[in-house]
Amino acid sequence: MKTVFFKYLVLLNLIIIISCKSQTLPLNTLIDDIPQGAYVKDLNNELNPYIGVYKGNYEGNEITLFINKVEHKLEKSVDKNYFMDVLDVKYTVKNSSGLILQDTHNNNSSNIKLYSIRVRSSNNSVAFYYSGTNCKVGWGSIILKRLNSTQLSWEYYPNSRIITDASCPPGTDTTVYLPVTDDELIFTKQ
Repeated sequence: MKTVFFKYLVLLNLIIIISCKSQTLPLNTLIDDIPQGAYVKDLNNELNPYIGVYKGNYEGNEITLFINKVEHKLEKSVDKNYFMDVLDVKYTVKNSSGLILQDTHNNNSSNIKLYSIRVRSSNNSVAFYYSGTNCKVGWGSIILKRLNSTQLSWEYYPNSRIITDASCPPGTDTTVYLPVTDDELIFTKQ
């Protein structure tokens, strides 16, 4: 009886592994082409050149980006869930006196998200979704373009959002500390 159960368990695991392999898709697969439960994988290591710690200065503030690769990140869309390899960015912003204005790296601010959604190999860039700061102020897209092995350029395109007392409690810090700029900011790998 135990032998039959063991063989059944091995066969079931083999079926699961085979079905999961058939659901593995390359990065940049269009969302309409991603089936429920699939895994959009960084098959060609396109995300790896961006991993690291980068620093840049903008209008007197020092911004440090901590870029890590996360495998099997759960993505939820309106009609399906799937998994995807992404670049996850945590950051700190300090003013010229060294005072920390915002820190998602050490504070683990679960409400602020910054992760990759698309790789553009043709121009060495990665597009990111930014959830915005408190009350989602400043949500939008960020593009990091790899200029060489140690430098990235930064573009940030925030979307507008109307804030009311009902959607955001009075006194909440709704300052967007990330630099809003188009290709003027260069980050250097540390």
